[in-house]
Amino acid sequence: MGNKTKGLLALLGLGALAYWKYKNSSEEDKQIVKDKINTAKDNLNKWGNDLKDKANSVASQVKDKANDVASQAQDKAEDLKNKAQEAVS
Repeated sequence: MGNKTKGLLALLGLGALAYWKYKNSSEEDKQIVKDKINTAKDNLNKWGNDLKDKANSVASQVKDKANDVASQAQDKAEDLKNKAQEAVS
């Protein structure tokens, strides 16, 4: 039996044990578990939104920098074109 199979069986066993323990617990204990799950879900959503905001900010900064570099390159190209036309004249 491979490590993956053993790991899946162990995970399945832990899940079954957690389910049995939850079903046999008091209403107060069940509410505590629900509150912990909701708090974890809220924290995960907050973390995901923060990560998304940071990624959008970085993408915006990169886009702005790329536009600046492109603008500078275009200005330099126009300067060189003008100098070349002056040299030909």
